[in-house]
Amino acid sequence: MNIRKSLLLFIAIVACSFSSQAQKFAMVDMEYILSNIPAYEVANNQLEQLSQRWQKEVENVGREAETMYNNYKSQMPFLTDDQKKKMEEEIVAKEKSAAELRNKYFGPEGELYKKRQTLMQPIQEQVYEAVKKVAEERAYMCIFDRATSADIIFASPRIDVSNEVLGKLGYAN
Repeated sequence: MNIRKSLLLFIAIVACSFSSQAQKFAMVDMEYILSNIPAYEVANNQLEQLSQRWQKEVENVGREAETMYNNYKSQMPFLTDDQKKKMEEEIVAKEKSAAELRNKYFGPEGELYKKRQTLMQPIQEQVYEAVKKVAEERAYMCIFDRATSADIIFASPRIDVSNEVLGKLGYAN
C-alpha cells in the first residue's frame, strides 16, 4: 500500500509539473509597439488634422447660432411677435444644424470613427498577426497587453515580447 501511495504521489507531481510548464505567458506593451510603427503615427496625425478641421466647422456653426441669439436678444424689444417667432425658429434650426454636424463627424458611427477604422484597422491586424506568430512560435498560451491592463501590478521584463513583435513587423529595435 505504501508503494502505491508513493507511485500515485509521484504521478501527481509529474502531471502537475508538465501542466505548469505547458502554460507559458508573455506580455506586450501595445503603446510601445504602436509608437514604433511609422504608419501608426502618420494615421494618428491624419486623424488629428481631420478632427481639428471638423471641430472648427462645428464650432463655427455654433458661434453663428450664438451670434443669432445675441442679435435676437438685443432686437427683441423692437420685434413683432411674428418676427420673434421667425428668429427663434432660425436660431433653433442653426443649433440643430450644429448638433447634427457634431454627430455626423464625431458620433458613434460618425466620419471620425469610420476614418479611424479605415486607417487603424489594417495596422492593428498586422500587429495582431505578429503577436499571434510570436505566441505560436514560443508556445505561449496567452499574451497580455501591459498598456491596457490595469490589473497587472508587476510583470517581469523577461516576459515582455514587444521587441519580438516589432521584429515580426519588420521594425528592429
